[in-house]
Amino acid sequence: MTKLIPWRSLLFIPANNQKFIEKAHTREADGYILDLEDSIPIDHKTTTRANILAAAQVVAKSGADTLVRINAGLRLAVRDLEAIVDPQICAIVIPKVSSAAHIQLIAETIGEIEQEKQMPIGYTRLIAQIEHVEAMPKLDEIAASSPRLMAMTMGTEDLSLSIGMEPTTEALIGPCQQIIMACRRANIAPMGFPASIADFSDPAKFQAAAELANKIGFAGAPCVHPMQVKILNQVFMPTEEQIQQANELIQSFQLQYEQGTGATNFANKMIDLPVVQRAENLLKRLNR
Repeated sequence: MTKLIPWRSLLFIPANNQKFIEKAHTREADGYILDLEDSIPIDHKTTTRANILAAAQVVAKSGADTLVRINAGLRLAVRDLEAIVDPQICAIVIPKVSSAAHIQLIAETIGEIEQEKQMPIGYTRLIAQIEHVEAMPKLDEIAASSPRLMAMTMGTEDLSLSIGMEPTTEALIGPCQQIIMACRRANIAPMGFPASIADFSDPAKFQAAAELANKIGFAGAPCVHPMQVKILNQVFMPTEEQIQQANELIQSFQLQYEQGTGATNFANKMIDLPVVQRAENLLKRLNR
């Protein structure tokens, strides 16, 4: 079943690459996105689609969740949905989302298929992938478009191309913050990091981008390389020191609050309700 708390790491796997599929369960990602879109040549899509549920069984060997990224064009997307809406697939990544109507059309189609397959209606969740500058003014509408939508992320390469910029941290920080705020307003999870997803040549550079993503409010991220998985899992999981400090902070605040104090001192810092709620949110990550 879909986790209510988002994944730290979601590793893209080309859905026609048997070698990658066989090894996926050893990569330690929280979830695997079997990709039917950009990584699959057009003349391989039909065969790949037909084998997707068999691939899902393999990548889920370690207990991780299985997701699928469908194609962007409507004709291919409908064929994808008819093949992949299944209890094995907990969520679907929708690429190149342009509007709320785009999400709603996909959600309606999924509902019909779930009913035909006698699945619980609403079982299949959605992640919207923002990849064009024209979608940016519509982020709030998109984020609130469907109860199925649990997260929103961005395709850093395509989005940067449409804006006319390089996919660098300095350039992407603004779009990232817009996506994060739209997600928080809609109570869904923002996923991503302010860097090129395709550049896995420098682990230290990627770690810096992941740490920044954590600080500015992302909940986890998709990625394309096992090295990125390890870094994301580390960055988006609280350390023992952070866990201990959060527990002590909450206990200190509760004790003093019961004595009539609304703002207290802890570790030489003023502690009030927003600070306590941040500590509580940190501890919720342990329930992934």
